[in-house]
Amino acid sequence: MTEDNERNGTAPDRATPDGGARDDGGRPGEGTGAYDAAAEREGDAGTGDRGVKAEAPAAGPVGARQAGRGDAALPALGFKGTVRWVWTQLTSMRTALFLLMLLAVAAVPGSLFPQRDSNPEAVATYIENDPAAGEWLDRFQLFDVYSSVWFSAIYLLLFISLIGCILPRTKKHWQAMRTPPPRTPARLSRLPEHGTLELDAVDVADDGGRSDAVMRDAAALLRKRGYRVQERPAGEHDGVASVGAERGYVREVGNLVFHISLVGILASVAIGGAYGYSGQRILVEGESFVNTLVSYDSFSPGTAFDETDLEPFSVTLDDFDVTYDRETTSSFGQQIGFDASVTTQQPSGEREQQELRVNHPLRIGGASVYLVGNGYAPEVTVRDGQGNIAFQGPVPSVPQDSVFTSLMVLKVPDAQPDQLGFVGLFLPTAGEVNGVGVSLDPSPALPQLQLNSYYGDLGLDEGTPQNVYVLDTDTLTELNSRTLDAGGLVINPGETVQLPEGKGSISFTGLKRYVGLDVHHDPGKTPVLIFSVLALTGLAVSLFTPRRRVWVKVREDAETGAASPLTMEYGLLARGEDPRLEHEATELRALFQQQWSTPHESGSSRADD
Repeated sequence: MTEDNERNGTAPDRATPDGGARDDGGRPGEGTGAYDAAAEREGDAGTGDRGVKAEAPAAGPVGARQAGRGDAALPALGFKGTVRWVWTQLTSMRTALFLLMLLAVAAVPGSLFPQRDSNPEAVATYIENDPAAGEWLDRFQLFDVYSSVWFSAIYLLLFISLIGCILPRTKKHWQAMRTPPPRTPARLSRLPEHGTLELDAVDVADDGGRSDAVMRDAAALLRKRGYRVQERPAGEHDGVASVGAERGYVREVGNLVFHISLVGILASVAIGGAYGYSGQRILVEGESFVNTLVSYDSFSPGTAFDETDLEPFSVTLDDFDVTYDRETTSSFGQQIGFDASVTTQQPSGEREQQELRVNHPLRIGGASVYLVGNGYAPEVTVRDGQGNIAFQGPVPSVPQDSVFTSLMVLKVPDAQPDQLGFVGLFLPTAGEVNGVGVSLDPSPALPQLQLNSYYGDLGLDEGTPQNVYVLDTDTLTELNSRTLDAGGLVINPGETVQLPEGKGSISFTGLKRYVGLDVHHDPGKTPVLIFSVLALTGLAVSLFTPRRRVWVKVREDAETGAASPLTMEYGLLARGEDPRLEHEATELRALFQQQWSTPHESGSSRADD
């Protein structure tokens, strides 16, 4: 992922006048020393005194030439030049790497501060507890990191930068793949790996020139080893038949696949964030959940979400089974497994019995339904002061510890003549420690409700949203508690307790279990997986595929004629680091020797130091 890869992936090798192969695309003789000496001579010309500064050059062409000898005058870029320069900087690989690092750093505040899209209550609490810091954090959108202007800007710039890097590199690589291998160097002995073989005349078929026949056989061997080969007959290249071969183009292909996959991952994440959604729902035994917006307890839509995108599937909780640890002493009574038996109905109307377990979500209607929690829902009946049923049904309670001591809040806005509120504990296996009611086990062996009751205005008639698990008692009048003569409410299953002052009664009529469901729909999840696999594959290909070049020359002595042996010379050059180049040279030499009987061998397999 560097700009050097771009240049190395396409620039052809050049040969120096003395026959050596150059792999840097430069011209022989260029260097900083000659340039510095010339600059020093030109800098001293004009006064003859090294201690005197030359006068400013005059305007015009002469002045421009003088400016080149003294202080350099940079030309004005203009609007088009500035835009071109900005685009060049933006689409450089260094900028892409910097933006990728900056994106990772910008995501850190999303894990340090609560986010509105996932936990708006925590954000409100944070601002309430620290108004000064909360106001500034909110002003800089640190509670909405992933939808903030600055995070979106980094994301978009990274997207553009990667595309700007990929397109020209793809074009250059396509041109490089269609370009013949570089011309054969004059002196193969200067290459890192080289060797020479002498071939007997009897071992070579004389078909259109002995050297050309050997050249064609050598080219066929190199093709079998995956090289892209160009044959250069003797009649076209100064009487010397040669082969130019190159392989490793898939290395740059892997590099491009890796970068394209990065763009695909970014695009898939953006699509998932725009068109996906997540929601939570508490589902009590016997109840059904329909995938509509009003059925969720909390819902976090994507930026481009449309309510009509919800697939109308349903999930009914038939039964919930919990397994407790009854064997070990360290975790006795803890939950070690729970399964929910559910009935699902597809958008097509097909019904199916399924099991919902932790880490085994349901796949239905394009969404994934996860089991994320469970608890108890005591069934309660509340009658108001006029004897009418003001509330009847299960009340989900929130577990507070490992033995499922649970917080229960009940708001009854329909009670007459005064609205009623209850807050307290549900104890699955009730006990007492130091005069305080506690739960001794998470199983419902001895369930009990311990509640305080209130009456007054619950504040629900104003239409202001409230947390269903929080009861604001500041504006309410207390009816039952441990601090009053009436005491708190202690209710066992099947019991009914009258409220003071004729405000009504409350009954504990049964007990059910509930599960917490987390519904996720992410259309970008599958593309992210596909592009991630492609990125890893491309990276592996890019890292472990060597880029090599091979040249083979075949000579014959024109004076001795057909009876003379042929001389084969070969050389290898790596593009970049290749520790296995020596091994490749050994393999090629063995293949050449196997192809032609070579009683006479000469030369070396390595360049002289």
